[in-house]
Amino acid sequence: MQPTPAAQHPPAPIRLYSGPLSMFGAKAQIALLEKGLDAEVVMVPFEMKALYEPKHPEVLRINPKRQVPVLVHGDVEIFDSTQIFEYLEDLCPEPPIWPRDIAGRARARLLELQSDEVYFPHIIRLMGLQATPDDPAAVAARDGAAQFYARMENLLGDGQSWLSGAAFTYADIAFYMAQIFGDRMGAPIPADATRLIAWRARVGERPSVRQVAGAMARWLLGIGRPVPAFLRALA
Repeated sequence: MQPTPAAQHPPAPIRLYSGPLSMFGAKAQIALLEKGLDAEVVMVPFEMKALYEPKHPEVLRINPKRQVPVLVHGDVEIFDSTQIFEYLEDLCPEPPIWPRDIAGRARARLLELQSDEVYFPHIIRLMGLQATPDDPAAVAARDGAAQFYARMENLLGDGQSWLSGAAFTYADIAFYMAQIFGDRMGAPIPADATRLIAWRARVGERPSVRQVAGAMARWLLGIGRPVPAFLRALA
């Protein structure tokens, strides 16, 4: 009997290069878990002072930006968490993590982009200003984050469970991970943003998020770093 094509060509393994404190790597890892895809996750060397030095040779080879995440699947080698999202959606359409309708998918993609490109730059600015919270740049960054939280709070009106509608999407993954760093850098979700806080709790109940964000919390606790209460609960 002739072997089946699948027997002749077993599925290529998936390997994800990430880091213990990589927001973008965590996004990709959560997506893999949501898709139910087996993957080897390689945590590259990371230390708070040296950061990602020395760089992992595979990260250097594949990504000219010299950053994680990097995903390898057979002869496919890609980087950038959003590009990984798109690849995984094409590779494994079920369960869908982008909305199926064109308009809904466009809105979700825009929200995912805004988490990375509109909200997160404010948090990056705060990373060097924690010792000087009254610095005008720090005040402006917190104000920018607060305005984004207000927009997301309004988005969740009328009983909407997830950022882009009735279904959990990559937009929820992106903003959940980004706001973890916002809280850690001194720009937490305000207490009166009750819908947004409830949304965060819903995201944190997902097994994929508990696994990935919980591991990040344990890593931070292990080196004596403060961890927000909502994240500590996942550790």
